[in-house]
Amino acid sequence: MKTASDTTARARQLIGLLDLTSLDNRTNRATVEQLCARAMTPYGPVAAVCIPPAHLEAARRTLGAAVVRICTVANFPHGQADRKRAAFEIRESVAAGAQEVDVVYPFSKAADESWARGEAFVRACKTAAGNATLKVILETGALPDPSSIARASRAAIAGGADFLKTSTGTREPAATPEAAETMLRVIAEQERPVGFKAAGGIRQYEQAAVYMDLARDILGEAAIMPERFRIGASSLLDDLIDKAKGTGA
Repeated sequence: MKTASDTTARARQLIGLLDLTSLDNRTNRATVEQLCARAMTPYGPVAAVCIPPAHLEAARRTLGAAVVRICTVANFPHGQADRKRAAFEIRESVAAGAQEVDVVYPFSKAADESWARGEAFVRACKTAAGNATLKVILETGALPDPSSIARASRAAIAGGADFLKTSTGTREPAATPEAAETMLRVIAEQERPVGFKAAGGIRQYEQAAVYMDLARDILGEAAIMPERFRIGASSLLDDLIDKAKGTGA
């Protein structure tokens, strides 16, 4: 049984695994500056801030030499761009200072079982990303069944994905533990380390803890670090801070 002190410790751990996100059409320079300020919490920094490409410069200037990584998105949110366009977006973002890029997998084509095209898409994106971390968003809620999620996961990894991510957060269903388990089991099959990011509808500590526990159970304790595991969210941080200081346990 988890105690209050367990909750406090786990909340603090989750803060360091959070991609603090602002990607809606209301995001502006002031929003990004506020987001970057919030990223430096009393319990340590979050893993990254995730913002639209247009605001990368503002994030870079605000964060300076902070350990928080700068993440953006490509082919977002509908996944309709071809691989040349997506690769162009990624190259532009990396040149502007992005250290991580979350790119949407062509999930509408995945429903037609175009797995080879999905792999080629990710390979082009990984080439464009260079040394930047490439997280591939599968949009699992748009895939018809666990078998399709597993096949898309394998195609993305074969193309060079550094992370698999559940969802854009712009459609329902978003992240689910069932989809996460399928993705994590595919990751566990790999000979190289691949990260996992849960995103979409995660607003409370209890939800985030489910994904952390799943990753720990399937990948092992060593995978619970920012290089292998993230939670992407915009409104989760306040609840994590409450739990981290013991007032929300």
